Amino acid sequence: MKERIEQIVNSAKERINKIEDLQELQELKVRLLGKKSELSDLLKGLGTVAKEERPKIGSLVNEARQELEEKIGTAEKKLKEKVMNQKLEKEKIDITAPSTKITRGSKHPINRVIEEIQDIFVSMGYDVVDGPELETDEFCFERLNLPKGHPARDMQDSFYITDEYLLRTQTSSVQARTMLGNENKTPIRMICIGKTYRKEDDATHSHQFNQVEGLVVDYKEKNISLADLKGTLEVFMKKMLGENTELRFRPSYFPFTEPSYEVDVTCFKCGGKGCSLCKKTGWIELLGSGMVHPKVLEMNGYDPERYSGFAFGTGIDRLAMFKYGITDMRYLYTNDVRFLKQFDRKDNNF
Repeated sequence: MKERIEQIVNSAKERINKIEDLQELQELKVRLLGKKSELSDLLKGLGTVAKEERPKIGSLVNEARQELEEKIGTAEKKLKEKVMNQKLEKEKIDITAPSTKITRGSKHPINRVIEEIQDIFVSMGYDVVDGPELETDEFCFERLNLPKGHPARDMQDSFYITDEYLLRTQTSSVQARTMLGNENKTPIRMICIGKTYRKEDDATHSHQFNQVEGLVVDYKEKNISLADLKGTLEVFMKKMLGENTELRFRPSYFPFTEPSYEVDVTCFKCGGKGCSLCKKTGWIELLGSGMVHPKVLEMNGYDPERYSGFAFGTGIDRLAMFKYGITDMRYLYTNDVRFLKQFDRKDNNF
């Protein structure tokens, strides 16, 4: 039996010495030391060996197993080192060679404008409020003094999901939600920024666009007036489009404000002298604004005898076009890296 064990060990060592692949070594390990190996068969056959010989034979088998395990372990270590050395040689990197330039991302111009708007109004003490894009008819129209059948709805009724729900056509719905949700009816100074949707699609309009709207509501003793609205919008536009920007207020009509005003800014291209962009007028229409309509205050829980305020809104996409000289709004949604990366240079962010 002893000679048989020695024969198994010597044969196994020869086979181990010839192997040069880790996978083959693992397969051999199973054959030499597994449950179906010759050494395991010897242990299973101890029942046929004389009782006094069994401990000796068992000890010899265990010593043989230990010797083979050590031999396989040593061989495995050498093969792993060999594989690693081959990889290091094959994958050698010349650190003096020119590196591959990694393309740097760029902020989208709309995101740049949104961040700038938030910074301006937060610095003036405004809260930034958000609301749902899937809106109810109640908040999108009715609580803004636009009852069913009102003619001013015609240009906005667009993407209805059901008879009651639609994709919001303006962020003014967030103003209504903010007033109604303010249970203590404390003063409000807020802006809301987000996507809106209308059935429009041309060089200066898109079926999806971004708006920013502002709302200020306070006690009547504070005498909130058109002068406060004008001063706020002057700070806003001068910070966004340059200190030489001038504003012009024109009477207009919005159901949710009274009185209402369209606000024009001096053409960013010609500085107000008149050019093809502003149609020789020197002005470009940019904002809608006005004093909050008493009915809107009342419908959203504020007593118009005690409170007053103003509201304004503008399209962020158009603001980005004016700020960066973009000629077609649809460029903002093509995700062309060649178009987007130029705004790093325009903002001097290198």
